[in-house]
Amino acid sequence: MAHQTRLRVAIVGSGGGAMAAALKAAERGAAVTLIERGVIGGTCVNEGCVPSKILIRAAHIAHLRRESPFDAGLSAAPAVVNRPHLLAQQQGRVDELRCTKYADILAGIATITVVRGEARFAGGHTLAVTSAGGGERLVPFDRCLVATGASASAPPIPGLADTPYWTSTEALASDRLPERLAVIGSSAVAVELAQAFARLGSRVTILARRTLLVREDPAIGEAIIEAFRAEGITVLPETQASAVSFKAGEFALVTSGGEIRADHLLVATGRAPNTRGLQLATVGVALDAGGGIVVDDHMRTSAVDIFATGDCTGQPQLVYVAAAGGTRAAINMTGGDAALDLTTMPAVIFTDPQVATVGLTEAEATARNIAADARTLRLDAVPRALVDFDTRGFIKVVAAAGTGRLLGVQIVAPQAGEVIQAAALAMRAGLTVHDLADQLFPYLTMVEGLKLAAQTFTRDVGQLSCCAG
Repeated sequence: MAHQTRLRVAIVGSGGGAMAAALKAAERGAAVTLIERGVIGGTCVNEGCVPSKILIRAAHIAHLRRESPFDAGLSAAPAVVNRPHLLAQQQGRVDELRCTKYADILAGIATITVVRGEARFAGGHTLAVTSAGGGERLVPFDRCLVATGASASAPPIPGLADTPYWTSTEALASDRLPERLAVIGSSAVAVELAQAFARLGSRVTILARRTLLVREDPAIGEAIIEAFRAEGITVLPETQASAVSFKAGEFALVTSGGEIRADHLLVATGRAPNTRGLQLATVGVALDAGGGIVVDDHMRTSAVDIFATGDCTGQPQLVYVAAAGGTRAAINMTGGDAALDLTTMPAVIFTDPQVATVGLTEAEATARNIAADARTLRLDAVPRALVDFDTRGFIKVVAAAGTGRLLGVQIVAPQAGEVIQAAALAMRAGLTVHDLADQLFPYLTMVEGLKLAAQTFTRDVGQLSCCAG
């Protein structure tokens, strides 16, 4: 096929969703123009998932050197933390993955052209791209995918904007550990980084407007608060800052419970879609109340031939959702038919213990008028947790009343993230708790807890032998 007759696909952004779409569209014969205003790779590899999980892992090892359930028989010694060296190691892996998984792949595909600059719609089938030097070029397209991601947003607290506060981006890139760190926020990013900095040596105070992880089953927030307080992290639920100031190298936060002073302040209260500046209104692309692009399950927007995926939409801000959406958008932009189904979407929060969820909570099932039956298995009933001498957490299974069909699973446990996909696959296959209880699970694994939780629907697992089938 001559280049001139190829379908022209323009993609704005270069993160997980954009990359997945570019590769699939090129594979399906399109000529792809990928437009990036900043660093190739988007949030996940540069300033999100990858660097944060490296930091969290380092912090976990520092914690185990200082304290573990086996201290009576294994000598413990606090680690000397060299933050600049940890940062260099972290950034080295980030740079490596950006090259091997993004830049090098793009450079190796002749039908993908990378254009640097800021894009905006200049018509229903044209983008205008302004380069850093001020020059402008027009990029005509037959189909366009917007995959511009999101950026950290801050609440309108008086004085906050005049202080050098951190978002997650600055926290992950900092080469110093504050002696005292205050955290405003209570969702995944807030709790993950709060615990990591605490384990690396900071004294951490978390201000939660309501409680931790408020969107999850209430038992999850309670379990994480308990785990955090056991590690010396101060958690202040029902607490908001009414004013923030910074003077002589110190932050001061005015709250209903008194003043909090800290050497650094991390604000992790959510991320706002990067949709400003694209001039989406001029081409009829509808946005939701939060500024996210409204898409259907085929990733179509309200404008003909314009699609969107990832954090710039109203969908869950998870890179694997963005990538799955990008692949499906590319199929649909090139004449195919692919829908994105998020009913069995697993999610993981990388605290210790981890939080992992899939499907409906008990409250969500009730809100949808679904008759549900739920069981919670404490981790002290799971052999793996017992031999690890770490029984913090639980496994909760929500099933349809009568049939026992799996509706959702919520887990707080070490390695919960490694367990949840088994639950997601079981739900996708339409299994019941009885099916799950009858499966073979390897003994002394955390995932065996899923089987035990399923067995609680029909029996008292406390009365079973160690590896009863």
